[in-house]
Amino acid sequence: MKTLLRASALCAVLAAPFATPALAADPDYSLSGNLTIGSDYRFRGFTQTDYQPTIQGGVDFSHKSGFYLGNWNSNVSSTVFNGAPIEMDFYGGWKTDIGGVGLDIGAIYYYYPGTGEYVPDFKARNFEGYIGGSFGPVSVKYYYAFSNFFGLKAPGIDTKGSQYLDLAGNLDLGSGLTLVAHAGYQKVKNYKQLGGLKDSVWDYKLGATYDIAGSGWVVGGFWIGTSEKDFFITGETSGRGAGKTGIVVTLTKTF
Repeated sequence: MKTLLRASALCAVLAAPFATPALAADPDYSLSGNLTIGSDYRFRGFTQTDYQPTIQGGVDFSHKSGFYLGNWNSNVSSTVFNGAPIEMDFYGGWKTDIGGVGLDIGAIYYYYPGTGEYVPDFKARNFEGYIGGSFGPVSVKYYYAFSNFFGLKAPGIDTKGSQYLDLAGNLDLGSGLTLVAHAGYQKVKNYKQLGGLKDSVWDYKLGATYDIAGSGWVVGGFWIGTSEKDFFITGETSGRGAGKTGIVVTLTKTF
């Protein structure tokens, strides 16, 4: 058997110079993963970990047709999310490019296993649909909540139909350095009726990322804040605002 294998290998080597090179076909799909360690987890400007560190990770499936599915996970404050220590996001959609303009349509479900431990009537969860567009370094995405916004409700009052607008820019400066800017507008339907300060709030982010020596390890530093730091509160008994301005540092690896 070894002699036969050697002979087959020799024939392949001798034939190689005369063979017509085959064109590499594009794969039908791809799988990728990501891992992040950060000094805080901010969602739309507001801390989800009570200003404590976070570890996050996810996996993405993409088909050449533009269809995609993914899962992303992070630790969260169990007191904020009523007993849930973890956030699990499941999303899917379709992306395409039309004349240089990117289009992204999909939906995302935010799941918090264990929620409802402290207050049985409140269970954090959210289901949103979204549509987005991008051109060059600039993108815009609109989200619409089909469920009560992360479980917020009261008898006769719901938060279905809450909306979020995300404006973002990522400018590649070369040598692994990218400038990042973001502004978001959140409207929570009927939030004032539930005891909130108002129904809407702005958030913003400005910073940069750097791919360390092209290794795929990306370090980021961001200045993040909101127009109303007390719009949401943390799980602390003091009820401090969850949207105070601060610096967030991250280290991310995609594989």
